[in-house]
Amino acid sequence: MSKSDNRRPDFHSTFLQRWRYFWMKNVGDTGVLGFILRWGVLLLFALYFLVPILWLVLATSKNAPQLLELKPLAFGSFERIWEAWHRIIAYQNGEVLLWFSNSVKYAIWALVLSLAASIPAGYILAVARFPGRHLVLWLTLITMLLPPSALVLPMFMELNLFHLVNTQWAVILPSAFFPFGTYLTYIYYASSLPPELLDAARVDGCSEAELFWYIALPLASPLLGLLAFINFTTNWNNFFGPYVLLNNNKLFNLPVGIQQFVTATSALRPGFNPSPGIMVGYQQAEAALFGLIMVVPVAIVFLIAQRYVIGGAFTGSVKG
Repeated sequence: MSKSDNRRPDFHSTFLQRWRYFWMKNVGDTGVLGFILRWGVLLLFALYFLVPILWLVLATSKNAPQLLELKPLAFGSFERIWEAWHRIIAYQNGEVLLWFSNSVKYAIWALVLSLAASIPAGYILAVARFPGRHLVLWLTLITMLLPPSALVLPMFMELNLFHLVNTQWAVILPSAFFPFGTYLTYIYYASSLPPELLDAARVDGCSEAELFWYIALPLASPLLGLLAFINFTTNWNNFFGPYVLLNNNKLFNLPVGIQQFVTATSALRPGFNPSPGIMVGYQQAEAALFGLIMVVPVAIVFLIAQRYVIGGAFTGSVKG
């Protein structure tokens, strides 16, 4: 074989080089096609998440015939929204407001207790070395993997032993159990808190409590925001626990109250289609408005804590 044959460029390598050049020029960070591709994907995801919420908002403005006759994203009337709101407030003499108040109380109390327990626990697991530390970590991880339904019976028996069933503490105390927060806090401090910083503070005379309060806790503000949002959202949408542990209407939270509202009214049938010959008491707009009442507080909390949620999502990804 001649030298000219040895110097002949390989077809596949030449093709890959040209394709790489085309991709970097047109689809890369500065290319027009890349710009269109990135924003096109983001727009599709935005439509995927926002269109159902927009439909839920517009559904409150329509009555049952309009939901079938008008276009899905068509607007009905403000009068229908006002009427639906008054009918919800009038349901069982305003119990909806009580359910809303209970949801806020349960979510906030559970949030405070869970952060007060999980943040120090995760910090101690990360910086301290004591017998049984790895066992505690494994138990925390295993608890995270257990389905909530597997804990219902032992949790009910334990609460019943202390006469807490059908009280507000039957919802707050189990919701304050937050193994995910403990494990994520452990990961954050184990990967992002320099041991030299703690050693230097100990040399200066700081106690262990002062190390946590003045050094470790301020450094974990993104983590606190992320855990607070996750915990609040979980507790706000908590249905299974209150449904099992409460039987007093005055203690229900919003998810259980909505379930009672749907099953107690003869107007709502599977698929939200009223049966022929049955007087319609509450229509689809009321159910849609209930959904908005559930969604809006979570959206407000996310907008307030957005900076911390996004920062906390990368917790522990870069070692300090």
